[in-house]
Amino acid sequence: MPRYLIVRTFELDEEAMPEVGRRSKEIAKGEFPEITWEHSHVAVRDNGSFKQFCVYRAPDPETLRSHGERVGAHRIDDIWEIAGDVTPADFPG
Repeated sequence: MPRYLIVRTFELDEEAMPEVGRRSKEIAKGEFPEITWEHSHVAVRDNGSFKQFCVYRAPDPETLRSHGERVGAHRIDDIWEIAGDVTPADFPG
């Protein structure tokens, strides 16, 4: 199953984020069982808005966009298919 990096922007405060995460998992489990949320990196902008970089397994970007529409409270800025992963250990000195 392909893996994707989803770039999202939230216009919520920090206190609202746990509920959005719970809602995302609930909707995925009930309506989109073909997707798997692996993990997310969360960054905060100077204006207090959140940017998330999320890694999902999914059959296609359209399924991820449909899931995102159901979750709400954010916009999807971009979706990239992940070609691979590298770490410093992959480049020995």
